[in-house]
Amino acid sequence: MAEHHKAGILPAQSISALHAAGGIVCAHPFDSDQVQPASLDLRLGRTAWRIRASFLPGADKSVAERRSDLGLHKLDLADGAVLETGCVYLVELAERLKLPADIAASTNPKSSTGRLDVFTRVIADSARAFDVIPAGYEGPLYLEISPRTFPILVRAGSRLSQIRFRRGACRLSDTDLLALQAAQGLVDSAAPDVSGGGIAVGVDLSAASWNGLLGFRAKRHTGVIDVDQRAALDVEDFWEPIHARGRSGLILEPDAFYILASREAVHVPPDYAAEMVPFDPLVGEFRVHYAGFFDPGFGDAAVGGTGARAVLEVRSREVPFILEHGQIVGRLIYEHMEQRPNVLYGELGSNYQGQGLKLSKHFRPVG
Repeated sequence: MAEHHKAGILPAQSISALHAAGGIVCAHPFDSDQVQPASLDLRLGRTAWRIRASFLPGADKSVAERRSDLGLHKLDLADGAVLETGCVYLVELAERLKLPADIAASTNPKSSTGRLDVFTRVIADSARAFDVIPAGYEGPLYLEISPRTFPILVRAGSRLSQIRFRRGACRLSDTDLLALQAAQGLVDSAAPDVSGGGIAVGVDLSAASWNGLLGFRAKRHTGVIDVDQRAALDVEDFWEPIHARGRSGLILEPDAFYILASREAVHVPPDYAAEMVPFDPLVGEFRVHYAGFFDPGFGDAAVGGTGARAVLEVRSREVPFILEHGQIVGRLIYEHMEQRPNVLYGELGSNYQGQGLKLSKHFRPVG
């Protein structure tokens, strides 16, 4: 008799089991902290290619075939290499997949990657969409990397992206969300906006929240950021603090990058996972939240959370745009876990549990 599995996001223990069964293949053992409560960090391989343009291989085409047409030159990542802003790179990842027919996957940048304004997308062979891995996929994975603001130093084994595995349909409906909000408080709002399977999230531009600090704007022409070093850089060398000046809004400058915080404190109960998705591309000239995965236990009181703000990575577009306090900028969708993870987000000594307005782990704490 075939084994019956519950639909849901695969937790850490199921990801490890999938690896042991040959569904995730890699030449080197997993790093000790590579498996997360509801996702797996993906490691860069040894070779990067500078390519002329982003691409999707399309049906019946491999990424390697398309890369041979678009590649400009190779970089050896064994000892590290600098990826420059405004360029597009392609790196084969250390992990390959041989998924069962009932397991699909999706990918997202890691939180620290998004907070550096590094644009990443995973590409699979024959893919017609980025960051989407079909059920039963067998083959390599590649990461497209394009630093937008800061040049970055990466090496083989650096982890910029993460993958989440799912079996079946596991997304909560509006009715389910409202019931879970009433029972466990997904956001600290008395009457949250719930529609389309997601909870609306607004931006916090209140002067009272962070002692008058609204957020940070990235500086131009900075030094290099080593993605594997923690608490090594001074904030002032890379970021300009934005302070409240008696106005309720913030004018986003064209092609500038900002770190802001959500108005709502967010909670992801242990039996669920969440993801931030764009609200509506037609509501304003900006893009929010490059890195969208929220693990089980994020903001949970049992593991030091009591709710945590979602940090918003905001990039404006071609024209100045006024962002108002409370303006909806994204939606949180929640999905069932296949089973509760054997370790929750806050139990990992995680960088962003209980966070407020916080830059990436690469910077020394302010104050």
